[in-house]
Amino acid sequence: MCRWLAYSGSPIKLDELLVKRDRSLIDQSLHSRLGATTTNGDGFGVGWYEDGEPPRVYRSTHPAWNDRNLRELASGISSPLFFAHIRASTGGAIQETNVHPFRHGNWLWMHNGLIREFPRVQRELQLQVSDDLYTSIEGTTDSETFFYLALTFGLEDDPVAAVEQAVGFIEQTGRKHGVEHPIQMTVATTNGETIWAFRYSSEGDSRSLYFSTRMDALKALHPELAELGVLSDETRVVVSEPLGDLPGAWNAVPESHVGIVQPGEDELRAFSPR
Repeated sequence: MCRWLAYSGSPIKLDELLVKRDRSLIDQSLHSRLGATTTNGDGFGVGWYEDGEPPRVYRSTHPAWNDRNLRELASGISSPLFFAHIRASTGGAIQETNVHPFRHGNWLWMHNGLIREFPRVQRELQLQVSDDLYTSIEGTTDSETFFYLALTFGLEDDPVAAVEQAVGFIEQTGRKHGVEHPIQMTVATTNGETIWAFRYSSEGDSRSLYFSTRMDALKALHPELAELGVLSDETRVVVSEPLGDLPGAWNAVPESHVGIVQPGEDELRAFSPR
């Protein structure tokens, strides 16, 4: 399995979360506490937005802890919205096109989990991908196929409904092939303005997912932390596991829910496959 984070708020250097936290994402690549695997060394990717441009992506098959280029980039890039993902392969090849986040147009996508027995269902799932999107699939992972299914079902118009439909189709297809629990997932996707973060599994026992406390509330809890003062009240982080042990900073996403980080009030709502 994998670890990931999604950030939205005041522009910050990427290394503030990838490197400098007590339990930064790079630290988690070696010492994950809540993941299915302690070490996540099968590649690393970041995707970020700046100046109203489409997202840029850096992906590598190197382990995150041993990628000098990543540290160089992360210390020099500031962004108001970025994704980062460390990979522990569930069977897909270790190659750059299989590293998250995946990008299509203005959208980014990353996934922790798996479509179980993917080789048995891959052909049927990919036949559902629309013809105009199918040729954009570059790698061999279940996660990328999942992304293009969601795009086929209307991700760009209604992300929650599209992911509900994609998961429903994956479950229907898996069970038709005798797969008891077809999907395990925490997923994040964004169009550069809003982040949608999903937690769901067919067995009802999903991998961990947390969101940060509203920044105004966190500032009130910890007035001694000057670093919080420069962040807007709408600043949020969504993570596979907390980046530290600051009291009151982290909240678990409930089973079978989707969180929406957006301008104004964020949302947390039930998620149910169609």
